[in-house]
Amino acid sequence: MQNDSSNQRFVEISNLIKEYPNPYGDDFRVVEGFNLKIAEGEFISLIGHSGCGKSTVLTMLAGLNEISGGGIIVGNKEIDGPGPDRAVVFQSPCLMPWLTAYKNVMLGVNNVYPHVDKLTRKQIAEHSLSVVGLADSMHKYPSEMSGGMQQRVGIARAIALQPKVLLLDEPFGRLDSLTRMELQDVIIDILAREKITAMIVTHDVDEAIFMADRCVMMSNGPKAGIGEILEIGFSRPRDREAVFNDPAFFQYREHLLAFLEQRSHIKGVTRTHNHSNTLGFLNKEELQLKKQKVAQTLQDQQQTL
Repeated sequence: MQNDSSNQRFVEISNLIKEYPNPYGDDFRVVEGFNLKIAEGEFISLIGHSGCGKSTVLTMLAGLNEISGGGIIVGNKEIDGPGPDRAVVFQSPCLMPWLTAYKNVMLGVNNVYPHVDKLTRKQIAEHSLSVVGLADSMHKYPSEMSGGMQQRVGIARAIALQPKVLLLDEPFGRLDSLTRMELQDVIIDILAREKITAMIVTHDVDEAIFMADRCVMMSNGPKAGIGEILEIGFSRPRDREAVFNDPAFFQYREHLLAFLEQRSHIKGVTRTHNHSNTLGFLNKEELQLKKQKVAQTLQDQQQTL
């Protein structure tokens, strides 16, 4: 466990504050004193209870949400709004239903690269769709695609901008388990290949551990900040089955769950099957079943290749 990043400071969030006007008194402060340094190419997971301000921090980093105090530096430049150096993938892909996958991606490409020749822009869009596995489906409309395919388009649209930072706001929350794992692997492969810095907001403890280099745990709001930072020691590339069977995984998991339990809004919360799996509240028997399901899913994937 550690409280800061390495000496590299590609992204530096300093004393970040977000507050909203309150007509009946003092402004309502959602986030206060949020400080974090992120190295170039590092993957950060942001986890905490619902409403603590995770997405607020992410959207301020994206430049989509006004900063009330403090500041954010990306690549030695202080941000003052959205920019092509930061791309966002939301829980909903937000596609234009009257446009094909290719044309949805081209919307962003044309906006970011207006002075690049038409052929190059076409190649950028096609390459991005190919990277996420949609080379044969790029001319389909959203209505012709599954939820997982639509989210792949959203990812392709983001990476087509060739961002320095990729921001993921619960991008797999609406997907089934198999599709979720497939897209986790897609994201991890893209980040490694392109050396992109990333932050993911998630409620899934297992996802937070598997994907990230560090898990940043937020305290409860109002005036939420960083409660703890847990460094994940698994090397990359990561093998899913190996990670989920590693004793260190269960230690990381217990640490995150203990943090969440201590800050639960529900008095006397314990990890039983009565609690939401999205926060990782599983007993030992359920966890063993989950491990078996992961192993079976991996076996099914191999058989379909």
